[in-house]
Amino acid sequence: MKVIVGMSGGVDSAVTAYLLKMQGYEVEGVTLRTIKSENEDGRSRDIEDARQICETLGIPHHVRNCSSKFEYCVIDPFIQAYSEGRTPNPCVICNRQVKFDELMSAIPVLKADYIATGHYAKIEKLPNGRYTVKNGASALKDQSYMLCRLSQEQLAKTLFPLGDLTKDEVRKIAEDAGLHVAHKGESQDICFANETDYAAFIEERTGQTFPEGDFVDTEGKVLGRHKGIINYTVGQRKGLGVAAGVPIFVKKIDAENNRVVLTEEEDMYASGCVLKDVNYMGMPCPEDNEELEARVKIRYHHQAVPAKVYRKGRELFVEFSEPVKAVAPGQTAVLYDEDGCVLAGGEIDR
Repeated sequence: MKVIVGMSGGVDSAVTAYLLKMQGYEVEGVTLRTIKSENEDGRSRDIEDARQICETLGIPHHVRNCSSKFEYCVIDPFIQAYSEGRTPNPCVICNRQVKFDELMSAIPVLKADYIATGHYAKIEKLPNGRYTVKNGASALKDQSYMLCRLSQEQLAKTLFPLGDLTKDEVRKIAEDAGLHVAHKGESQDICFANETDYAAFIEERTGQTFPEGDFVDTEGKVLGRHKGIINYTVGQRKGLGVAAGVPIFVKKIDAENNRVVLTEEEDMYASGCVLKDVNYMGMPCPEDNEELEARVKIRYHHQAVPAKVYRKGRELFVEFSEPVKAVAPGQTAVLYDEDGCVLAGGEIDR
C-alpha cells in the first residue's frame, strides 16, 4: 500500500513518514508550495528541510506549486473577512480546500492508496457509516478543531499516525530516527502573515488604508478614536488606548459605519450563535428544527460547552447551556459528541 505524506518540513510530518515506513507502507513525500515569495535559490527552508527528511528516510520527494490556489482560497478571503469586521480562521479553510485537496489530487498521479499528515487527531468510522475526526490523545496538541471541514471523501483516504502521541513523544521518535528536525520550532498558526500585525499585512497586500473611526459604547456614545477596524477583533482588551476606569473589551466591529463597539466584561457573553457554511461530518444534515445536543467550541483554545443545536434552512442555531464570552463572527464553531468526535463545523455568522 502506498501513502502520500504531506511534508511540511517540520517534525510532525517527518515522524508521520517515518512511522508509516516502519509499518511497511510505501511512502512518498509531497510538499505544497503555498507562498509565492521564497528564498533567492527558489527553495524555502521548509521545503529544503522536507527534501532532506525524505532523503534521510530514503523516500521520493515531490513539490507541488499551489500558491495561486492558496491566495484565492485562503489569503483573499482572510483579507475580505477582516475588512468586513469579521475574525476569520484561515487554517480551517486551508486544510480542506488546499492541503487535503492537493494531496488527494496527487493520489492518482502517484498511484497511491492514502494520504497522511502530521495532525494530532484520529479518524473513526462511526456506526452510522460516516467518517469523523476525533480528539487526539494529547489534549494540549489536539487539532480536531482545525479539521472540521474535511469531507467524507478526504477522511476515507486519510491516515493520522500521530493521533495517540504527544509532542514530546514525537520529538523523541525523531531524535532516535536521526531526523534533523527533531527539535525544530513550532510553525506559526497563520503561515502567511505576522500574527502581531495583521493590519500591516492587509494594507500592504491591498494597497488600501483603513481610516480611523470612533470607539463607541453600546449606546453609541463616543469613547475615543480607533486606528482602523482591521486592527481589532471581538474580545480584544489590550491596545485599545481608551481610559474607561474599568476593563473594557471589543464587543462588535461595525464595518459599515467604521465604528468599534466597546463594553465591560459582563456584556461580552452570548447565549448562542448562528452558523453558516456548515460541514456535517460525524452526523448527516439534520431535519429542519430537529433538536440535537452537542459540545461546542467557538475557537481553537476554547473549552467546549454543552449546547442545543437545530437547523433552519442552511443555518445551524446554537444555544449554549451557559453564556459564552467573546463569540466572534467569522470564527469557526465545532460541534463534538461526548466521545470527542466532530459532528459538524461551520462559520459563526452572528
